Amino acid sequence: MAQRFDVYAMCNPLFDLQAEVTDEFLTTLPYAKGGMFLIDHDAQKELVPEVYDAIVNTAPGGSGANTAFGVGLLGGRACYTGHVGDDEHGRLYREGMEAMGVKPNLGVSEGNTGVCLVLVTPDAQRTMFTYLGGCRDLAPADLNLRDLADSEFFYLTAYLWDSDSQKETVTLALETATRAGVKVALSLSDPFCVQRHRDDLAGLVKKHVHTLFGNYQEAQMMTDTETPEDAARALADFCEVAVVTLDEKGSLIRARGETHRIAPFPVRAVDTTGAGDMYAAGLLYGMARGGSYPEVGRLASVSAAKVVGHLGPRLSETDEDIRAELRAFATA
Repeated sequence: MAQRFDVYAMCNPLFDLQAEVTDEFLTTLPYAKGGMFLIDHDAQKELVPEVYDAIVNTAPGGSGANTAFGVGLLGGRACYTGHVGDDEHGRLYREGMEAMGVKPNLGVSEGNTGVCLVLVTPDAQRTMFTYLGGCRDLAPADLNLRDLADSEFFYLTAYLWDSDSQKETVTLALETATRAGVKVALSLSDPFCVQRHRDDLAGLVKKHVHTLFGNYQEAQMMTDTETPEDAARALADFCEVAVVTLDEKGSLIRARGETHRIAPFPVRAVDTTGAGDMYAAGLLYGMARGGSYPEVGRLASVSAAKVVGHLGPRLSETDEDIRAELRAFATA
C-alpha cells in the first residue's frame, strides 16, 4: 500500500524576511557585509524593526522546510515538523506551508518564532542573520508519529542535534521510523555541525540512516578523507546511499558498491542559497517513486540548478527543464 507522504521532514523553522538596504545602512551595523551571523533575542529585537519598512519578501523557510516545499513542487506529498512561537510569524509560517501544499505539524509555545533576516544590497550581496527563537524548543510531543510511520522517507538535518530537547525528539523520531520501516535520510547541513557533533552523527548514521547527504567539505570532514570520491566510499560503508554534492562539478551517488557520477546542469549562477535543499528534494522524490540512481540524480541536479539560477532559496514553479526530467522519469 502506498504511503500517504513521500517525505516527513523535520528541521528548524525559520521565517524568512528579505529586505533591500543600502551599503550605507550596512556600515552602521557591527557585522561584515556578505556574512552569515547567528544572533540572539536582543539583537533580533533591535535589528528587525530597523529594516521592517524595507522588507520586500516574506515566507516560511529553513533548510528542511525548503526540501519539503521542493518535494511538493515536484508533485510529491510532504509534511513537516518544527517548533514555532505563539506569534505573528508562527501563524504566518503555518499558513504559508498550507498554501504551498505541505502539511504543517508544528509545535507551538510562548515566545518568538525563529527568523532568518536577509539584507540585500544593490550589488545583490546577501548578509544573513539567523535568530533560532523557538526552534530549540522542539519536543517529542511535537511529532505526529502516525504521519511519520506513514511516510516513505523521514528527512532531518544535523542542525537539530543541538539542545537536549531536540536530541530527545530526534531520537524518538529515528526509533519510530526504524521500527515502522521508514527510510531515514540525514543532511549533514553544515561543516560546523559536523565539527561539533561528528561522533554522535556517525553513531546515528550507522544505526538508522538509509541515505546521507553532504557537500564535499562536510563529507570529507566526516570521514577524514582527501577526496570526495573517497568520502563517498567511506560514508557508504555505514548507510545504503551516500550522496556528495560538488557544486558546479555535479554530484556523486554511492550505492550498492557503485559510484554514479551525476553531471551538473548548466546554469548561470545567481544565488546558491537553497541549492542543496532542492537537490535533496529531487533525490528523495525520485527515490520514493522508484527511480534508478542516475534518473533521480539527474532530476536532483536539474532542480538544484534552477534554484541557483534565480534569487532566493525556493522555486515558485517548475520550468520546462524540470518538467522534462519528470516526464522522462515517469516513463522510464
